[in-house]
Amino acid sequence: MPTLRSRAARVALLVLDVDGVLTDGRVIIAEDGVEQRHFHIRDGLGIKLLRDAGVEVAVISGRRSRVVEARMESLGVRHVYQGYEDKRTAFADLLARLDVSADRVGYVGDDLLDLPVMTRVGLAVAVADADPHVRRLAHYRTRAGGGRGAVREVCELILEAQGRLAEVRRSFER
Repeated sequence: MPTLRSRAARVALLVLDVDGVLTDGRVIIAEDGVEQRHFHIRDGLGIKLLRDAGVEVAVISGRRSRVVEARMESLGVRHVYQGYEDKRTAFADLLARLDVSADRVGYVGDDLLDLPVMTRVGLAVAVADADPHVRRLAHYRTRAGGGRGAVREVCELILEAQGRLAEVRRSFER
């Protein structure tokens, strides 16, 4: 049976849910209809570090939001799938487009909509405050909650397993 470390070491693509993973799950809609979400800045740096290390990052969200589009663009995430309540379609497209097998994918989710993909990947991660059923089916549960550094934790888990985390940290000390 594969260990957590061996699963993380094989990740070539990290796929993230948005609401409840990259955000704390709250959506604020102002009176003028403008939508707001809160993203954790350290999650963003984690995504950039992972991408710089050669691991591709993608997002699959059940909802559509210009805010998500703008945030992912600022992080250099090129593969953004929005409006997919059934995430299997987007996932299949992503695997074909990037020519990667599901066992080389990490997926971070928090709710039942994530399970059809989470149960197919090599590294399934649930954020600390995920639905209890999702937490039970995950290979790893973060210490941090969604929108509170959970994605950074997963990025560092992957970098550590791939033997790159110490080098990445040292690069900031120069």
